[in-house]
Amino acid sequence: MINRVVLVGRLTKDPELKYTPNGTAVATFTLAVNRQFSNQQGEREADFLNIVVWRKAAENVANFLKKGSLAGVDGRIQVRTYEQDGRRQYFTEIVADNVQFLEPKGSSGGGRNNDYNGAPPMEPQGNPYGGGNQNQRQNQNTNKGYTRMDEDPFAGNGQIDISDDDLPF
Repeated sequence: MINRVVLVGRLTKDPELKYTPNGTAVATFTLAVNRQFSNQQGEREADFLNIVVWRKAAENVANFLKKGSLAGVDGRIQVRTYEQDGRRQYFTEIVADNVQFLEPKGSSGGGRNNDYNGAPPMEPQGNPYGGGNQNQRQNQNTNKGYTRMDEDPFAGNGQIDISDDDLPF
């Protein structure tokens, strides 16, 4: 059996972070996901889906996402049941295995362009401890012999030097 969900949408409110009695972090939020079609009035409708994320990813979601942030969620559907007033109630939610922040820091939604599925946040660009452009000089030295994506490796005489040892066959 397969139970897999992939969603992209915006948070309808700030995530709520709680901890279980044994100290495990759990965050919940609602994701508004647009439908692919318009209704009879020509308006696009959205589904509002409850998302649950656990452990370090929950803490990262709570720290870096806020209302309006664009996020991608990869997870599974889970249905819980409980009794209320003598009636059985069903509650459907998405348990996220992976949450991706799909907007760069400082954009209108306020998310970050990183994948936080339990990994710690990436360091900011540049050297956070001062020291000018030391990191840039280091990167230039360690990337010698590699072609940048915006450089044409065939520019010049149109030939490249490949030995028989470089061929995979």
